Amino acid sequence: MQELEKMMHIHCKPGDVGRYCILPGDPGRVESIAAYFDDAKQVAYHREYNVWTGYLLGEKVSVCSTGIGGPSASIAMEELHKCGADTFIRTGTCGGIDLNVQSGDIVVATGAIRFEHTSLEYAPIEFPAVADLDITNCLVKATKNLGLPLHTGIVQNKDSFYGQHCPEKSPVYYDLLQKWESWKRLGVKASEMESAALFVVSSALGCRTGSCFHVVWNQEREAAGLDQKMSEDTSNSVKVAVEALKLLIEEDRKYNR
Repeated sequence: MQELEKMMHIHCKPGDVGRYCILPGDPGRVESIAAYFDDAKQVAYHREYNVWTGYLLGEKVSVCSTGIGGPSASIAMEELHKCGADTFIRTGTCGGIDLNVQSGDIVVATGAIRFEHTSLEYAPIEFPAVADLDITNCLVKATKNLGLPLHTGIVQNKDSFYGQHCPEKSPVYYDLLQKWESWKRLGVKASEMESAALFVVSSALGCRTGSCFHVVWNQEREAAGLDQKMSEDTSNSVKVAVEALKLLIEEDRKYNR
């Protein structure tokens, strides 16, 4: 492929982004995340990719939205990596599956079910989608330090939002419903759409990636007649990501990583 002055999709070039990058899905959340940085400035906005760069603890850091799903998220990671990033924290939303996971809680993913297709273009299905341990530990510590309700474990990833929420309308409803029952029996914490691809792409690129989520709602609690509310305020998961990144920067300096 012809070398471009700027990346084809994120419209950044080497030097525009830091080594550390936070990855929300929604472009509208980027500026509020960048507000936690020092001297933050927008460096690009093209398609679903809104990119700001600033500093945390004196370290150059960035935030880049990825849009929805694995394909656009993997493009962001590939191009950010070409620009110099090697450490990523995804922060976003999820829907609870485990009955103990409630709206407003924080889920930190230790791994992800590859019920999506982007990761298949980076690794065979036998290869696991797992989060970086150092980042995961920092996310857990940050959540506890902030006094927020925490769940750690496996999350399920899919390509179709409505395949989860209206499976009976799909011609392959039988497969969707049976797989969903499997996720429940296996104790999967929540469902979202990006981490499986990001974890596998990260492994292929030799990068580090972790994920934390704000639980919007839990359809299984609703189906069981348990108390159920909806919470769309993602500020706590953003705080977790930022605080975890600070912890990681300090650890990287301490251990010369």
